[in-house]
Amino acid sequence: MTTELALLWELLVAPFAEFAFMRRALVATLALALSAAPLGVFLTLRRMSLFGDALSHAVLPGVALGYMVAGLSISAMALGGVLAGVLVAGLAGLVSRLTPLKEDASLAALYLMALALGVTLISLQGTKLDLLHLLFGSALGVDNDGLWLVASVSTCTVLALALMYRGLVLETFDPVFLNTSRQPGRGGARRWGSWFWQQLFLLLVVVNLVAGFQTLGTLMAVGLMMIPAVSSRLWHDTLPAQLLNASVQAALAGIAGLLLSYHLDTPSGPTIIGCAGALYASSLLFAPGGWLPRWWNTSHRVA
Repeated sequence: MTTELALLWELLVAPFAEFAFMRRALVATLALALSAAPLGVFLTLRRMSLFGDALSHAVLPGVALGYMVAGLSISAMALGGVLAGVLVAGLAGLVSRLTPLKEDASLAALYLMALALGVTLISLQGTKLDLLHLLFGSALGVDNDGLWLVASVSTCTVLALALMYRGLVLETFDPVFLNTSRQPGRGGARRWGSWFWQQLFLLLVVVNLVAGFQTLGTLMAVGLMMIPAVSSRLWHDTLPAQLLNASVQAALAGIAGLLLSYHLDTPSGPTIIGCAGALYASSLLFAPGGWLPRWWNTSHRVA
């Protein structure tokens, strides 16, 4: 029994107990799970699942410009990424208003252009290693500045979601009612409408994608946002339960991915997303909305 406990300690606890870089990576990943996964739930409910993927590519040129100006400065790259993501999202909305193109079509064109520009900028200035670091991240290389960035973004996002929750739910499920209702608290107050909530929500998405680029990379950050969110819909019908489930799955994927990355010497970002994918595959089979329960219920109804 003592040998088994020692083995479990060595596999599950010792990496975090012995190494500070593992503890920093753990805190950063859990913070992202707490803030990014609930945003993914709202993206899926709004049928904007691919929006997050597009925005994760769109932040790359801003991150690249920040890198070119200030090197591996977390604040400079984060600021550049936020500005690039907001600019691409804003341009996509503007194009959809001024042309017959839908917003998703204009965003697809813009994010591909932004991705190409970002890769070109990094290739002109940096090395292949630098490019891979920005694209795929390194959770095990999170420093104190990066940890403060992720923790600050996570805290602000959770508080913002708590304050915005009612408006976001209305804008997600009944935007027509939101557009025709007045802002509570002031008689005759100005009508903000669904546009305001959507832009504020997209800003939170961009900020969380930027916060995740150091740990998961600009291409992998969206995985921790979307995969647990999609998986949670197979387990629950109510929104609060989906939000909680998505955060729990993201946290489990982060812990398992860090441990596997440490023991198997694999890239941390893709390993974390691979663990999230494994949880999604299990949900497809065993969740109440998955294949096995649906097959069981159908076969028993036929019988």
